[in-house]
Amino acid sequence: MKEQFKKFLNEEQDPKAIEKITSKLTDLLMKGEEVGYIAVQKKPAITVFPDSIVLTNKRIIICKPKNLGLSMDFTDYTWDDIASTFVKENILGSEFSFGTKTDLAVSIDYIPKIQARKIYTYAKEQLDLLKNPVQTATPIQEIVEEAEPEFEDEIEEVETEEVTSFAEILPAAPVVTETFEPLPTQPAGERKLSDLSKEELFDKLQNYKKLLDNGLIMQGEYDAYKKEILSYM
Repeated sequence: MKEQFKKFLNEEQDPKAIEKITSKLTDLLMKGEEVGYIAVQKKPAITVFPDSIVLTNKRIIICKPKNLGLSMDFTDYTWDDIASTFVKENILGSEFSFGTKTDLAVSIDYIPKIQARKIYTYAKEQLDLLKNPVQTATPIQEIVEEAEPEFEDEIEEVETEEVTSFAEILPAAPVVTETFEPLPTQPAGERKLSDLSKEELFDKLQNYKKLLDNGLIMQGEYDAYKKEILSYM
């Protein structure tokens, strides 16, 4: 952990203050949280326990030692709560301040100018990321539309084959032919049609019609009788 924070000793930070802060940050950092910069207060007079400000990718942490450096107060503000940041350069160091969305103003003075500029730049970058989040480019997958297999012709062929096979399987419809039995020979004693008068022939035809209506003879038989009778009228 100490090796990781050596990079923050390049802009006049107090090594002892950095060491104390790093020993505390081990338990403070959340999962995925990384420290971006640490600035340490440097007053004109000798400051044994300077205040510090830590900027991470998730929040700003104000560190204030107390009880002669035996303990320390930590106050953090997430980037979502921060509305603006400011740097004011004075003759002796700079003052870094920021305002929250709840109109709370927080400042820490006597920050060396180079450190104040670094934390101001880092803060601006984090706020810009919130306003314009970087969207990771997802690879564009080409959607290849698979050509649907042509089944229409095959279906037509199958249907034709099925019809053909059905025609082969089904037996041929029997041909119904009407066979007409010859007219029964007239019993002995009954007069022939040629000997009957037209009135008698008409009555005979009416009798056959009644037999047909009662279902006693077939239509074909009736037609044959009718044809024969009409030939004598």
